[in-house]
Amino acid sequence: MDRSDGRVLWFGPAPQAIGGPGMTNPWLAAGLALFFWWFLTGALLWLVRRADLGMGINHRRAVLLSLPLLMCGFLILYLSRDDATPQGVYLAFLSALAIWAWIELAFLSGVISGPNKSPAPPFATGWQRFKMAAATLLWHEALLICTLLAIALIIWGQVNQLALWTFGVLFSARVSAKLNLFLGVPRIHTEFLPTPLAHLASHFRRASMNWLFPLSIAALTAATGLWFASALSAALPADLIGYSLLATLTLLALMEHWFMVLPIPDQKLWRWMLPTSPAKSDTTFQVRK
Repeated sequence: MDRSDGRVLWFGPAPQAIGGPGMTNPWLAAGLALFFWWFLTGALLWLVRRADLGMGINHRRAVLLSLPLLMCGFLILYLSRDDATPQGVYLAFLSALAIWAWIELAFLSGVISGPNKSPAPPFATGWQRFKMAAATLLWHEALLICTLLAIALIIWGQVNQLALWTFGVLFSARVSAKLNLFLGVPRIHTEFLPTPLAHLASHFRRASMNWLFPLSIAALTAATGLWFASALSAALPADLIGYSLLATLTLLALMEHWFMVLPIPDQKLWRWMLPTSPAKSDTTFQVRK
């Protein structure tokens, strides 16, 4: 991915490595991406579950109190946009995750979701069903697109663009997952759906397969392979770390897609850390068949 003038695809002039060899270890980068994927997912589920159970906080307050996470994400994004060191790459990656995490919390809390908060009627099919399902997510998807554009504008012409690539991978994988859940997959877990989004289950469909799933798998597999190949051929430390982070993140997205098909109890990764209440009834609507 090198250019003849000594610049790399995203990160600009070759920087001096700072912080010792550990910061340029691709295995450390992969491990950190894996940890933050697991930790942030668990933290969001834990917070919305506490709000569901009325354990000292409600959904709207949780979103408001977490606003510093969003602001810190954009601040770190701005400060790291001209930092082409491995440290700058890590900061850009974390800034995208922080922004993404706040938006996901706002969605899971039902604060930013969509105008349709009703379950899908059994008779809805075709275009009518799609419009109703899209309306359950409309504001959330619009916010994601606007945020992606905002990140692009903030880092436009700067040397460190990893935050844009990171957010782009997350956004693309999320859209693919939602479409597959709508079209139909064999395994759909609804136990983590919070009360404000209980109606979403009725817009999912359980089916043996759909036409989009093989395309999603092929695209994510190709992207993962591309990132890994780019990491192997990277000449600069920042490139090596950046490609390693993207490769791991895309690989995790690929795994999440396979979880919709293979009989793997992935919910056990987070179920153990979530608070429970025997008195709470299940308000989730049934998945369409």
